[in-house]
Amino acid sequence: MTDAASPTPGDVPAARPAGLGQLEVLVGEWDTEALFPSDPPVTVLGRTTFEWLEGGFFLIQRWTIEHPDAPDGIAVISTATGGTFSQRYFDSRGVHRTYEMSLNDGVWRLWRDSPGFAQRFTGRLSTDSGTFQGAWEKSRDGSHWEHDFDLTYRRIG
Repeated sequence: MTDAASPTPGDVPAARPAGLGQLEVLVGEWDTEALFPSDPPVTVLGRTTFEWLEGGFFLIQRWTIEHPDAPDGIAVISTATGGTFSQRYFDSRGVHRTYEMSLNDGVWRLWRDSPGFAQRFTGRLSTDSGTFQGAWEKSRDGSHWEHDFDLTYRRIG
């Protein structure tokens, strides 16, 4: 008799994928600042942590936002095909999404090509590795992109 909770051999990777090491720069605690281009502009503060799930195969991102209209959430980041990552996003509104992600040469990208609401983020790491500064864009048709908001991560400690 087998335990239903036990993974089958095909479910368990032979070894931790080397590409996961690219994510180490994210590990830790970050203050976040989002700047929404309304009139007047609105600044929203928050806190984000990145930590490895035991075993080191998945990076867990958790965030809290100090504004009642912005959601708190969690994301699970794992390897994907072709040298990219997959981010599974879940927030306090009940929204869940899947993004593709890359992190190469200090440039962090997230994107999702969903009909009716595509999104993409590009953030650049400072030379001291203490700040990611970037912006989210959105598109209703996947062709015409518009700025959504600026987002900055500042490492704590």
